[in-house]
Amino acid sequence: MAYVNITGDTFNSIVDKGGVVLLDFWAEWCGPCKMFGPVFEAAAEKHPDVVFGKIDTEQEQELAAHFQIRSIPTLMAIKDGIIVFNQSGAMMAGQLEQLVQAVRDLDMDKVRADIAAQDQ
Repeated sequence: MAYVNITGDTFNSIVDKGGVVLLDFWAEWCGPCKMFGPVFEAAAEKHPDVVFGKIDTEQEQELAAHFQIRSIPTLMAIKDGIIVFNQSGAMMAGQLEQLVQAVRDLDMDKVRADIAAQDQ
C-alpha cells in the first residue's frame, strides 16, 4: 500500500482501525522533509500491512498543534491506537526498517500494563 495523505477529517478513521500506523509530519519548504520523503514512501511500498500517513503541517495546523509538533520532519508510530514512538528528524532507510519491525514486535498487553502502572 502506498502512503496516504492524512487530514484532520480522516485522522481518526485511519488510526481507529488498529494495527500499525506510521505518521510523517512534514512541510513542503522543509529540506530534511524532502530528503526523508522518498525513504518513507519506499517503506510504504515495502510494508503493505502498515499504514503510512503523511501530514502536511502547513495544511493541517490543528493536527500539528494537537501533537505538539515543534520541528519537522517528525515521525510518529501508533499501534492499536497508542503512540509508541515520537521523534523529530529524518531517518535513513535502515533505521526506518528497524523501527517498523520494533513496532510490529511490541507486546501491546505489556505496553497497556506499563501505561496503567504509570497512571497510578
